[in-house]
Amino acid sequence: MREENESDADFTSRRRDHAEVRMKYDLKRKKWDISNHKCLMVAKSTISDATRGSILDCDTAMEYLQKVESQFTDSSKAYASTLIKKLFNEKHTSGGIREHILKMSNTALKLKPMDLGLKDVFLIHLVFASLPKEYETFIVNYNM
Repeated sequence: MREENESDADFTSRRRDHAEVRMKYDLKRKKWDISNHKCLMVAKSTISDATRGSILDCDTAMEYLQKVESQFTDSSKAYASTLIKKLFNEKHTSGGIREHILKMSNTALKLKPMDLGLKDVFLIHLVFASLPKEYETFIVNYNM
């Protein structure tokens, strides 16, 4: 910025002296912006859709990760409750049975770090309870 009592020649000279510093700063800033953008994309792509949708967009990757962290530290009980409800209310509607079982198993695994892990036998019963009538022979064969 030009100072109040500065002449045109002094201002031009001062600007010319700082041009190299400004250029280095602009180059470093551009590299940082690209790196930050890549980090944000990686962070967002590795987080589940439900979690990603509940977090507001941020300008920096660090800010975004702090919001993700605060989401889970503040609401771990609520998150655990949501996972448990999801397990108990899950119903197989379409698609393969393998994907359904893996989905329920993955949900149950998310409870383990919160010391709420389910026994495998109980998880199997939850999976069977979530299956429609057409899989009844599968359930009977397993029980035998």
